[in-house]
Amino acid sequence: MTSAQRREEIKAILAEASGPVSASALAARFQVSRQIIVGDIALLRAANLAISATPRGYVWQEEETPPGGRRFTIVCRHSGEAIREELYAVVDNGGALWDVTVEHGVYGQITAPLRVFSRYDADHFLEKLQSQQAPPLLSLTGGIHLHTLICPGDEVFQRICTRLEELGILVTK
Repeated sequence: MTSAQRREEIKAILAEASGPVSASALAARFQVSRQIIVGDIALLRAANLAISATPRGYVWQEEETPPGGRRFTIVCRHSGEAIREELYAVVDNGGALWDVTVEHGVYGQITAPLRVFSRYDADHFLEKLQSQQAPPLLSLTGGIHLHTLICPGDEVFQRICTRLEELGILVTK
């Protein structure tokens, strides 16, 4: 199989996948190194394909509208120790965290996909932060960050905001 054929198959796998596909899983499937897959993904992105890297693997983004409801943006502020509480507050109240954004003084807006739809996703994200010893993006901005939430409606969004306010995480002023 040529590298071009492998990239075509990677595109097909990601387009058909119901969730994230890890670079390690792709590497095993094609019997190449993980680094080869990372390079393939970079080339696919350079060809303007909408492939995002999430903590659980690569996802194909055919549409800009996230599944499961409407988008809402919130501003939060907390230390790294409160990330679990923040993530759980959203998913336990019926929402999902689509992404996180910080405003960096040098780089400008930095947005990273989260795709946290459940406690399982939240725990996986936190385990990855810890195992990689990666500081969360909020560490770049003194704890201030934005989230795009996906909620089925206003009632769920209000329930999430109420809980985040109770935790002292939601910035309202």
